[in-house]
Amino acid sequence: MLRLDGKTALVTGASQGIGAAIARALARQGARVVLAARNEEKLAAVVAAIAADGGAALPLALDLTQPTAIGERLKSLPAEWAEIDVLVNNAGITADNLLARMSLEQWQRVLDTNLTGTFAVTREVVRGMIRRRWGRIVTISSVVGLMGNAGQANYAAAKAGLVGFSKSLARELASRNVTANVVAPGFVETAMTDALPAAVREKMLADIPAGRFGRDEEIAAAVVYLASDEAAYVTGHVLNVSGGLYI
Repeated sequence: MLRLDGKTALVTGASQGIGAAIARALARQGARVVLAARNEEKLAAVVAAIAADGGAALPLALDLTQPTAIGERLKSLPAEWAEIDVLVNNAGITADNLLARMSLEQWQRVLDTNLTGTFAVTREVVRGMIRRRWGRIVTISSVVGLMGNAGQANYAAAKAGLVGFSKSLARELASRNVTANVVAPGFVETAMTDALPAAVREKMLADIPAGRFGRDEEIAAAVVYLASDEAAYVTGHVLNVSGGLYI
């Protein structure tokens, strides 16, 4: 079940964290995975780890803040990697501040990367999916995009925008056997959460009914399902993976 043999996947923001975990999980299910991010050194390390595990992966230096260059970067892929069957829009940044103090640059930078960058990549990749009449688009949003969060108006707006974007795609593409879904993670165990003061961690954990932070492998598992043939009748859905933080 959930096998992806013969499929090629593209994961943005794949150099670390959740993106790297998604890339590894897709490769374990048999997909060839194109890992896209800006940091080529980190990409190379993830590619090497996938290869050591018996998978197939290829790095692609890609900057989502340069949307007009994305098409040319994708065209640089070798022919046997160029037809993307599964797109995982994972890349994203934060620039937190209270709205009264948030600069236009902070607002625009987050929107440009998290929302406009996703639009630009998806527009390039979806054409081939439509032509081949098969495709899976999985976009990583956040529970912050569903419930909001103080100090993250820019991030919440971008993540909420990804939900509307994906639901619109689902309506456009369903007749072509292309699905578009969203995974909305809650708080996930990362180097950032590890570094938080104990009091802050305790407050965050108190808000999660499951009583713990999530693991990046748990987010990756949700993506693998939505990318599979088993999820062929699931489209326009937001899969909330937050331990009950948002109900």
